[in-house]
Amino acid sequence: MKTQIKDAEIFFKNYEKRFNATLKDEKIHLDATIASFADCFIESSPLGVICGKNDSEFKKRMSKGYEFYKKIGITSMDILSKEIVALNEYHTMAKIYWRTNYQKEGKVGKIEFEVIYFLHYKDKKHAIFAYITGDEEKALKDHGLV
Repeated sequence: MKTQIKDAEIFFKNYEKRFNATLKDEKIHLDATIASFADCFIESSPLGVICGKNDSEFKKRMSKGYEFYKKIGITSMDILSKEIVALNEYHTMAKIYWRTNYQKEGKVGKIEFEVIYFLHYKDKKHAIFAYITGDEEKALKDHGLV
């Protein structure tokens, strides 16, 4: 299971790298990001539980999400720390502590938060099948970004 945890660390390092590359340039690294998700997945947040499908509509929403982050001044998403646990040979749980950096109208700041991910692991590849988030909309409002 050490390999499984190491592979999860690499998975999130690449996820972070793609996110930041997209924020810094006009090219959106969608295909690799979309491939990070299982065919179907579950999101849980204060808004409720949402079942998603990894399809063309998800790709469109993902693209709009990146554009939204750029528009409100998000400049980077950095992993501060991570706790990764192999639950069994096919499932991994990761608690990722993120820091969002932003710059808007001369104001520079950061927002720290955590996301808990559940990943399926097969053939040395991880795919997100569920994640739990806090209240992103409230955090963005509290910092004057929306």
